[in-house]
Amino acid sequence: MTAPIPYPEFDALSPELQEAITSRASLNVYRMVAHSPGLAPAFYTMASDIFVNNSLPPDWRELAILRVGHAYAAIYETHHHTNIGKAVGMSDAALIAAQTGERTGLTAEETAVVEITEQLLNNHTLDDAGRAAALSVLTVTQLADLVLTVGFYQLVCNFLNTFHVMPEDGQPQP
Repeated sequence: MTAPIPYPEFDALSPELQEAITSRASLNVYRMVAHSPGLAPAFYTMASDIFVNNSLPPDWRELAILRVGHAYAAIYETHHHTNIGKAVGMSDAALIAAQTGERTGLTAEETAVVEITEQLLNNHTLDDAGRAAALSVLTVTQLADLVLTVGFYQLVCNFLNTFHVMPEDGQPQP
């Protein structure tokens, strides 16, 4: 494995980026994204909007995010979002589904979230049957938010893996 790319020098960042990073608890992902000062503000906004303005219930949102994180073997993502998932009440069955794709013990809605996420990961779209099945469980707004959430976290995981971003304690998680 190649050496990780160092974080940008905090003092060299614009005051706006410094504030954006510190207001987000100086998490490593936000620090590393500052290597792209022109795109970082939009990234930070989208990351916040996924949490604040998402029509999906928080446990469904985290189920999709964790499924993406596990599919991409993104250590940072799965570390943080497992903690978030537990905090928003994800069941043990949902946490297992996020990691393995196993659907035993899931609600119909959770099953749909896993299936839609996997179709997007594998096929990069939903076919007509997949879209119809999704809309039998989700509203159009929820489906739109799920597709945007999955796509955004694919971007996040690609970034994390490319830049070898690790959890803040520096230790890779199992």
